[in-house]
Amino acid sequence: MSLGRVEAEEAPPQGDFGGSHLWYQLRRSPLTLAGLAIIVIVAFVMATAPWIAPYDPDRLDLLHRLAPPSLAHFFGTDEVGRDIFSRVLWGARTSVTVGLAIVAISMGFGTVIGAFSGLVGGRVNTAIMRIMDVVLSFPSFVMAMALAAALGPNLINAMLAIAVVRIPFYVRLARGQALSLRSRPYVKAAMSFGAPRVQIVRRHIMPNAMAPIIVQATLDIGLAILTASALSFIGLGAQQPTAEWGAMVATGRDYLLDQWWYPTFPGLAILVTAVGFNLLGDGLRDMFDPRLRGR
Repeated sequence: MSLGRVEAEEAPPQGDFGGSHLWYQLRRSPLTLAGLAIIVIVAFVMATAPWIAPYDPDRLDLLHRLAPPSLAHFFGTDEVGRDIFSRVLWGARTSVTVGLAIVAISMGFGTVIGAFSGLVGGRVNTAIMRIMDVVLSFPSFVMAMALAAALGPNLINAMLAIAVVRIPFYVRLARGQALSLRSRPYVKAAMSFGAPRVQIVRRHIMPNAMAPIIVQATLDIGLAILTASALSFIGLGAQQPTAEWGAMVATGRDYLLDQWWYPTFPGLAILVTAVGFNLLGDGLRDMFDPRLRGR
């Protein structure tokens, strides 16, 4: 009786990926739960920054410039007396939103292009993949840096530059899924009945190819935040007085030896957020991968 009860309690719920199954998988992975908790906290900070930030992030207070962490200023102040804690909270809105936008743009364009490439095949597929190979032949960060410099140093241009560089990764992933799916009976049936290729991609290819793409997108959010922060660090991203983590670290590096708190806390915010998305992405990959699902 007790053995049967234990087996009943521990057996995974039936069904593919319903809510109960996902919760069962999450409970088996403490690291995935930790990543999810970090993301929930970051989302809460983004939503409530105007109310929980103790000061205006752009408020100057030259009398208390470069003040160390205290009860009045939890993370200290910067070179013009702005509260770093408030700027870190507001910076979550900027940095995470930019990361999400980069992934949304690159995933959207890359998935559509890759799905069409895999379904159509022939010269179209060859031409698209050769263009993607050219883009991938350059180091990603160097190409993003070059595009951002050519477009002009601001946050929007940096976001677009990174998104363009990330598109080929989604094209290759979506193309591989399309090549696998186009041999399925329901895709062949749709093609034999003369369904438009746009409809086949929209109704049959993309919905069935989204699981690995979503996992890749979750993993890429952390990378996008890091890359956008890196461009801001070298002056090609967010400009003062925008509260953005990378720009704060870039300005704070000049004060690292004497005012360690200035670059440290924005840097920790980048680190923790990127780790949270990476942990969640790893957990989703394990849940959606049939080779790892039973482990």
